Amino acid sequence: MCVVGLGYVGVTLAAALLSTGRSVLGYENDPAVAEELAQGRLQVAEPGVGEAVRDGVASGAFAVTGDLGERRLPPVVIICVGTPIQAGGATPDLSHLRAATEAIAAGTDDNTLVIVRSTVPVRTSRDLVLPVLRRRTAEPLLAYCPERTIQGQALAEVLSLPQIVGGLTDEAGKRAAEFFATLTDQVVPVSSLEAAELVKLVCNCHTDLIYGFGNEVALLTEKLGLDAREVIDSANLGYPRPTLHKPGFVGGSCLTKDPYLLAHSVAAYGHTPQMITAARSLNESMPRKVGERVLAALRERGQDPADARILLSGLAYKGRPETDDLRGAPYERLLPFLRERVKEIVGHDFVVPSARIEALGVRAVDLTEGFTGAHAAILLNDHPRYGDIDAADLVARMAEPAVVYDTWRVLPPSTKAMRLGRA
Repeated sequence: MCVVGLGYVGVTLAAALLSTGRSVLGYENDPAVAEELAQGRLQVAEPGVGEAVRDGVASGAFAVTGDLGERRLPPVVIICVGTPIQAGGATPDLSHLRAATEAIAAGTDDNTLVIVRSTVPVRTSRDLVLPVLRRRTAEPLLAYCPERTIQGQALAEVLSLPQIVGGLTDEAGKRAAEFFATLTDQVVPVSSLEAAELVKLVCNCHTDLIYGFGNEVALLTEKLGLDAREVIDSANLGYPRPTLHKPGFVGGSCLTKDPYLLAHSVAAYGHTPQMITAARSLNESMPRKVGERVLAALRERGQDPADARILLSGLAYKGRPETDDLRGAPYERLLPFLRERVKEIVGHDFVVPSARIEALGVRAVDLTEGFTGAHAAILLNDHPRYGDIDAADLVARMAEPAVVYDTWRVLPPSTKAMRLGRA
């Protein structure tokens, strides 16, 4: 097997394949990442993946290269490269996918099954990948099989979740289904490449939408002088209709990107998915809204934000399951807003290494140092280790007016703190 692109998605799939006894050739065009992995070192925090990579390198089952040349590739090639949104816009950047397809094309033949696993706009497999493969093979075996895992339990989910399979031809779909049947108990064949591509997008857009509704409820209750969690928890208790989701930041590389991919998919047809774009806009606005509330609280209590020090704790995009993934995290929108308005920002995370925090342009601190002397502290995610801290002691170390914003309500209810969705 050959896995192309060894970021979160690719390296996790490689680990899953290694765990089932396969040999894997990994291709990664970032020289630093390729070198680290070739030596069995992994720079992401994902349970079970590091061990599988180390064992695979040690046994010779896992090899990594940064140059495929024109070598003949294994019978199955899976493309897992990133498909980000262009900076400052809403247009997908598919250059990595095109480059990856061009890199593998010379090593494929009539019997090579190429599986696209990257998240893409609908028709990308047919309109971008297929023409490149056809330069080499008249009738490529091409399938689209989306990745649908979450960071923190990705390896377990690769080996347990149903796998969606859409083939260009019946043979391609059959081969892809047989391949994934060796990893998981359930394979879900769909009628086309496009149906499989859309499955991934609608899954994540639906998630973004239900999170967005929770955030809308939070904004409503803040205006009405009520508590969103009381309203939502009471509405859900014993009631059989769809569960309302609690409010909070929405992050990660998928939920912050996929609504744009879906909107791009239908733009040429003159359609705008209004519910999806509205939810994305609302969710993107939440970090700044929280920043505005905290700065307003400082002013109300006599502290000029321009002279204030603020702690941002929980920089990874989520806390449960824990991850070190910073992509799409709320700090991305909050940090620039605060930088222009406060004196100093310090950063903390239970999982993200200090060097990566420092790379964001903020001083990395432990939690005690971060609270000590801070005029405000904003807890951005819901990592379980917040449950182990002595909140009263930490708040006592703060400088007045000691504004604490507990987004996910991870601190004891007795803690004097502002909370999302509570006036």
